[in-house]
Amino acid sequence: MAVEAKKSWAARPIIRGEACSGVLRPITNPANRRDVVGDVADTDESSVETALATATEGALVWEQTSARDRADVLDRIADLYQEQTAALISLAVREAGKTIGDSVAEIREAVDFCRYYAARARADFGEPQELPGPTGERNTLALHGRGTFVCISPWNFPLAIFTGQIAAALAAGNAVLAKPAEQTPLIAHHGVTLMHQAGVPPSALQLLLGAGDVVGAALVKDRRISGVAMTGSTETARLINQALANRPGPIVPLIAETGGQNAMIADSSAHPEQLVADVIRSAFTSAGQRCSALRVLFVQDEIADRVVKMLRGAMAELRVGDPSRLDTDVGPVIDEEARALLYRHAERMRDEADLLAETPLPTGLEEGTFFPPQAYAISGIEVLDQEVFGPILHVVRYAADDLARVIESINNTGYGLTLGIHRRIEETARFVRDRARVGNIYVNRNMIGAVVGVQPFGGEGLSGTGPKAGGPNYLYRFATERTLSDNIAAVGGNPAILSLDEEPTHE
Repeated sequence: MAVEAKKSWAARPIIRGEACSGVLRPITNPANRRDVVGDVADTDESSVETALATATEGALVWEQTSARDRADVLDRIADLYQEQTAALISLAVREAGKTIGDSVAEIREAVDFCRYYAARARADFGEPQELPGPTGERNTLALHGRGTFVCISPWNFPLAIFTGQIAAALAAGNAVLAKPAEQTPLIAHHGVTLMHQAGVPPSALQLLLGAGDVVGAALVKDRRISGVAMTGSTETARLINQALANRPGPIVPLIAETGGQNAMIADSSAHPEQLVADVIRSAFTSAGQRCSALRVLFVQDEIADRVVKMLRGAMAELRVGDPSRLDTDVGPVIDEEARALLYRHAERMRDEADLLAETPLPTGLEEGTFFPPQAYAISGIEVLDQEVFGPILHVVRYAADDLARVIESINNTGYGLTLGIHRRIEETARFVRDRARVGNIYVNRNMIGAVVGVQPFGGEGLSGTGPKAGGPNYLYRFATERTLSDNIAAVGGNPAILSLDEEPTHE
């Protein structure tokens, strides 16, 4: 329902993208649409050309900056993010509807991305790697930036994923055209401002605001783009892939992370108390608006009744409300469109499934886009024809001798992002691990909150292309390899052999 916007209690900034239009649109708080967080002027499609031309020049300058210097800039970005933690948390809460706890984790992850990719740049993009060769010849392999990357990021992690994509592309020596989600441009703008302050040349990093089907589409189809990194829906990834394939020019990489129909399997040996705590966190943290969030819980018959009873009790204790309050567990969903999709699915479930539990919505939330956490009993994962992005959990009971069939049904969805396993028998965990086609498996814990450098994150199948963000192989996809073979004998021979103080470096 549309409401009349009122003036915000905080400063109301006006944010403009590169080569923007003069038309302003308000960005409102999902918890209270009367709270206008700021105003945004989006980039015109006709003005994308200016940004592309600037990035082409900026890529040449940035790629010639040493890997060590690029890494130093990323570390300075991390420092500035930490200094600006309070401002960034405020934006995450008011613009994205994140709870304070989720917002703190968001800033920490963004900082971790910067520091981790800085370390990888120093290790992998510094001096060329020496390769073997005959005496009198020097062979090396070096990593270089590809050119200009388009980074398309989502609203559910408006700083962490946004920063992670950009930091990786910059670390590898690329210029970046950053296109954040329409819903969360303010925190993206603040992040880019800090990146420029840290030393990223404006020509090497430009912020383009607006609709994906306008700005993003114009960027992706241009032959000057050397690669695309995106996090979003499978449908969007398909459209980008098709656009890249159909355009003229070189074949370029698409690095896509696209969510999933994530399941958790609990056998009869699982601890119900620990299981339910991890289910609640996995399914309802961030109002279920995480790519990794739990969507379907498979629980063995022998413990199902007890687990469902405890699940009802735990959901009754969840507090839905204003994300700026420390006692809030579940905040709003991002916008009215997202809430409408959830209500549509809930209506279907009430006709076709059994409602197990629903967290009550308190009064006073009418101005926000809140949706109550719900749990439904369904016959199997195949009932769900698409990912339901929000706080709705589906529960499936299974017999002990049906475990193989359960795994097969999960694989048959085509998604492969996260999978949880709760058990006390190692043989069961091994049985599942050996058969599941999933990128990230979590055993006896919740299945969200991957830590940069510790739990590299990314899926397979319909859940993404890889490589995993926050992992040791991620930067390679943003780079191109070049080898150099130099006949040093032509200018006087092998210096290592001629020197009495050094051992030969080539055979």
